[in-house]
Amino acid sequence: MQKIKFLAVIVCIVTLFACNNSKTNIESGSKSKDSKEELKGTISISGAFALYPMTARWAEEFRKIYPNVRIDISAGGAGKGMTDALSGIVDLGMFSREISDVEKAKGVWWIAATKDAVLPTINANSPVLDLVKKRGITREEFIKLFITKEITTWGELLANKTMDNQKINIFTRSDACGAAQMWGQYLGKNQESLMGIGIFGDPGMADVVKNDLYGIGYNNVIYIYDIATRLKHQNLEVIPIDLNEDGAIDKDELFYDSLDDIMEAIKDGKYPSPPARELYFVAKGKPENKAVIKFLKWVITEGQVYVKEGGYVQLPEEKLAAELSKLSE
Repeated sequence: MQKIKFLAVIVCIVTLFACNNSKTNIESGSKSKDSKEELKGTISISGAFALYPMTARWAEEFRKIYPNVRIDISAGGAGKGMTDALSGIVDLGMFSREISDVEKAKGVWWIAATKDAVLPTINANSPVLDLVKKRGITREEFIKLFITKEITTWGELLANKTMDNQKINIFTRSDACGAAQMWGQYLGKNQESLMGIGIFGDPGMADVVKNDLYGIGYNNVIYIYDIATRLKHQNLEVIPIDLNEDGAIDKDELFYDSLDDIMEAIKDGKYPSPPARELYFVAKGKPENKAVIKFLKWVITEGQVYVKEGGYVQLPEEKLAAELSKLSE
């Protein structure tokens, strides 16, 4: 009898403990959920086409955790992102080139979030594609195409007399953007020095090259490759850069077949920088909006899991740690 009473007491104690523990877990989960739902507000972002797709993905995932935060995003070029941020029109600007001394003097604050690159492009159905892919184009030849205009026909470029009268249609960007600035810097100049027909935005540049058999342009990686298939978009090809200038594309220079191949080349430094570069969020001074700060912290930490999938290159851990510290200063 005593044994039965003792067992009954033990059962009651265990049951009571389990109930209390369950209640604690429920309350803890409720508080966690409530704390996420307590974060409210609006985050406005504008700027670089280069960072737009990744930012849109980050915003989508962030709002799954913090549903009461509204995030408005618009692309319009890095120049617009910087201007909008410094004027206070938006909370954050998406930016895709180095921060200038002039911008620093105006009080810009920035944080690096990921990395990508600008690649030269050509129509995938171009009659000269096979030869271009075999020999590549050197930096010096790109200078003669985009800067000095010393080379104007495919015959001159490829030493092919049958193409002497076929003009090379050069396309550049009409909007103030990081892609054009980085391509210009790779050629030793800046965006203003690039010659060609002006095209607005990355989507516009991709479309015009897709529809011109004799055209040359340049695009950010994410507008050349499909993130689902990891292959190049239909009718668009990358012009391989003859980095060692030996007149042929060697094995070490061939890393454009897939999105993952070019991402690895950017990460390892095989693809030059510029035109590879870091991508930033900029603001007029360090952000004070709690939702903005939370979003940026999340991007630099948990949000990095979406970077590779999204077609971008993750920054080194030490770099991410340094950027995160800017939000705690």
